[in-house]
Amino acid sequence: MKLSIVVPVFNEVDSLAELHAQIGRVATEFSLDLEVIFVDDGSRDGSWKEISRLASKDFRVRGLRFRRNFGKAAALTAGIADARGELICMIDADLQDDPAEIPRFIEKLNAGSDVVNGWKKRRLDPWHKVYPSKVFNWLIAKLTGLKLHDHNCGMKLFKAEVGREIRIYGELHRFIPVLANARGFRVTEIGINHRARIHGNSKYGFRRFLRGFLDLMTVTFLTGYGQRPQHMLGAVGLVGFGLGMAGLAYLALAWVTMNIIPIWKSEPIGHRPLLAYSVALTLLGAQAISLGLLAELIVHYTSRNSDSFSVCEEVGKTSEKNGSLPEAAVSATDETGFHSHDG
Repeated sequence: MKLSIVVPVFNEVDSLAELHAQIGRVATEFSLDLEVIFVDDGSRDGSWKEISRLASKDFRVRGLRFRRNFGKAAALTAGIADARGELICMIDADLQDDPAEIPRFIEKLNAGSDVVNGWKKRRLDPWHKVYPSKVFNWLIAKLTGLKLHDHNCGMKLFKAEVGREIRIYGELHRFIPVLANARGFRVTEIGINHRARIHGNSKYGFRRFLRGFLDLMTVTFLTGYGQRPQHMLGAVGLVGFGLGMAGLAYLALAWVTMNIIPIWKSEPIGHRPLLAYSVALTLLGAQAISLGLLAELIVHYTSRNSDSFSVCEEVGKTSEKNGSLPEAAVSATDETGFHSHDG
């Protein structure tokens, strides 16, 4: 099967020639039928000039250039859409991921998986990136149910159908295995060789982890409640509304026992904090339920059938839209009404 290698590039001019050479050596050694798609995400260091040079000397190389920096997810989306292969491999341009691992990825995928995620067992990054990443991966596993050691590894291999079914935007590229798993694709991981950065600087800082946590909340909602938002918003709303109404009912009973049927004297309900809490919970609960209903309406009128299921195989599909069999397949019909074929 043809392999498409998608490489997002942002100011990595010094590493592109070496990355291309390493990919070429792997392709020659293992007789891989591949193409390389470099996506220049608004670089300002001459990366596009280098990509153009590589494309002029190697017919397997193609390039896409963004007008400005749109982010890694956008670069990967453009590369995946332009890919012609049945398999798609993502690899970063900074040479920290080793192209020599590609055959092992293909072997792992051929063993029965749809997505193979890289796992940097021995990660050559500063401690302030390594340890927060471990906490982040643990949190993803707890919230999504997909246990991988390194969700954020830039090296991944998956079937083209995975790229067609999942939608990545913002910074959701790190959650490709989670999104694919939610669609029913089989996800696994493989330990890979991780190399120290030689050229350029890391594009990520502390803000990456804050954005990553917010993206995790988005992915958890999309994969768990994307087609049934009322199940989450409505549940939260019912709990809040129920607690608020219970508090108001208690205060109403207290007012009756103090004023209508004077059983005891107590502090006026208008001076009690419970009144403010109960009113707030009732209003917030009602708002959550209303938001859930609005979200259900949006899902109902904007979603496609393919958003809610994923077909992996088909059999016995007719060639005509009206359901008739093609002429070559029509033969005798037995008493039961089923078509029979000689031989």
